[in-house]
Amino acid sequence: MSYMDEYQKWMGSPYVDHALREELERIKGNDEEIKNRFYMPLQFGTAGLRGVLGAGINRMNIHTVRQATQGLAAMINENGAGQRGVAIAYDCRRMSDVFARDAARVLAANGVKVYLFDAMRPTPVLSFAILKLGCVSGINITASHNPPEYNGYKAYWEDGAQLPPGPADAAARHIRAIDIFTGVKLIDFNDARDQGIISMLGYEIDEEFLDAVASVSVSPEIVRANADKLRIVYTPFHGTGYKLVPEALKRLGVKHLYCEPSQSVPSGEFPTVSSPNPENPEGFRLAVELAKQKNADLIIGTDPDADRTGVMIRGHDGEYVTITGNQLGVMLIHYIIEARRQNDTLPVNAAVVKSIVTTELARAVAEANGVACFDTFTGFKFIANMINDLQHDGKFKYIFSFEESYGYLVGDYCRDKDAVSASLLAAEMTAWYLGRGMTLADGMVEIYEKYGWHTEKTINMVMAGADGLDRMNRLMDGLRGDPPDKIAGVPVAYVRDYLTGERTRIKDQTSEKMELFGSNVLYLELADGTAFIIRPSGTEPKVKVYILAKAGSQAETAALAEKYAAAAGEIIK
Repeated sequence: MSYMDEYQKWMGSPYVDHALREELERIKGNDEEIKNRFYMPLQFGTAGLRGVLGAGINRMNIHTVRQATQGLAAMINENGAGQRGVAIAYDCRRMSDVFARDAARVLAANGVKVYLFDAMRPTPVLSFAILKLGCVSGINITASHNPPEYNGYKAYWEDGAQLPPGPADAAARHIRAIDIFTGVKLIDFNDARDQGIISMLGYEIDEEFLDAVASVSVSPEIVRANADKLRIVYTPFHGTGYKLVPEALKRLGVKHLYCEPSQSVPSGEFPTVSSPNPENPEGFRLAVELAKQKNADLIIGTDPDADRTGVMIRGHDGEYVTITGNQLGVMLIHYIIEARRQNDTLPVNAAVVKSIVTTELARAVAEANGVACFDTFTGFKFIANMINDLQHDGKFKYIFSFEESYGYLVGDYCRDKDAVSASLLAAEMTAWYLGRGMTLADGMVEIYEKYGWHTEKTINMVMAGADGLDRMNRLMDGLRGDPPDKIAGVPVAYVRDYLTGERTRIKDQTSEKMELFGSNVLYLELADGTAFIIRPSGTEPKVKVYILAKAGSQAETAALAEKYAAAAGEIIK
């Protein structure tokens, strides 16, 4: 069916409500807009769905959510697991509560038990609930840190992580076979509650989750010892962290916690920020003003679904500066190792996990301290799988994991990145440095001087529109078939193709097998030790380039990163 046929189908459908029909009427005659909305369905994969809100098969709306849920229900029932249940959570975004209730109605109509949260919750609470309740699956209505016009649908599996490829492929197969209007089963929400098919989750799960978060504290006595001088500002960026992050910090013993008031009001419009993303320093403007008033040591920001954590620290000039996701992850590894060694709780077989695009400084810190460091693909479901493998194997004791995109997890009470425990550890680490008479800025320099200077940079090449996916595919196919032999005049020594799992030496084209394979990533090892990594995003229409540079000084690594960033445009065309 062509995109225009799909548009006409929606225009003539009695299932399309008044608001969506008005939207469709407004684009009548606008071929480009119709094409963008109807040229292909939102793709359901291991990241679920994510897209702009609106009418169309390439948009997030009640029909695409219902269709995805019907496919998920069919896959669950195919496995005979409906009575194990599905937990459903949602964030502060537009339509999130509506989508969550509709997902519950579809599952219930298919005989699948539902546990629906009674209000918005952080993503890690959903992952925790899946494990705690023994659910077969979970759904989270969220678009993470995307702009306000987006929403998304993340599907989880029984291990508390996002769907692995097998179940995701099976669900996608069912979704493709379902008519978006007539192929969906629905039940009245109140009837399903009365029948006991839908149960509501409340504060009891929150309390159990907070207990689990408290259990991963490394040295809570450090906070108590420095509580009088430790000052922290927190902003949830209008999102779901507004309750549980402050509560976790207070229970840790933080006395002087200041929550930015206007950003502590949940809102899917995100009225005080241009982007609710803790990676962007401009979002911290109000928090910085408050931090200056309170003379704070640390500013913590969490994204709308409270799975990502960003921080600002007071620099040597007294001004507050953002540290990157890589830097915070490395500092947390260093703190966990040092503090656990001091209180004699560091396992002899300790291990940390990171993604392949995350700084190699993490490996340097870990291995210098006798801690193993394992790599896996980008996306926390892969990190979750690695944690599961390490626990099953038993040779190593997992203690921490992170990825450069501001996601961290300590402990095994959930299987997704957790901004609540990350905020707790960041506060604890700040108190630890205060106890040593140091700031976090001092601590970062200490790590670089001891383990080597590294600089990382990420470049996003947006490829939106109907032809965006084709452009990304052509780009990766072209680079895979004919990789560059030089970047910014520096020879490429090796190419790691993580799709095939081969590492090829450019000089003589000899290849060796790698353990990791099956992901569309090209990792170019340059002759000067820099890594130049190219990866299409799994959640947004863009190609990402990661530059991991190392050298003898901060200035040298920064210069290398800038040089290769400038050359990225010549590679990504």
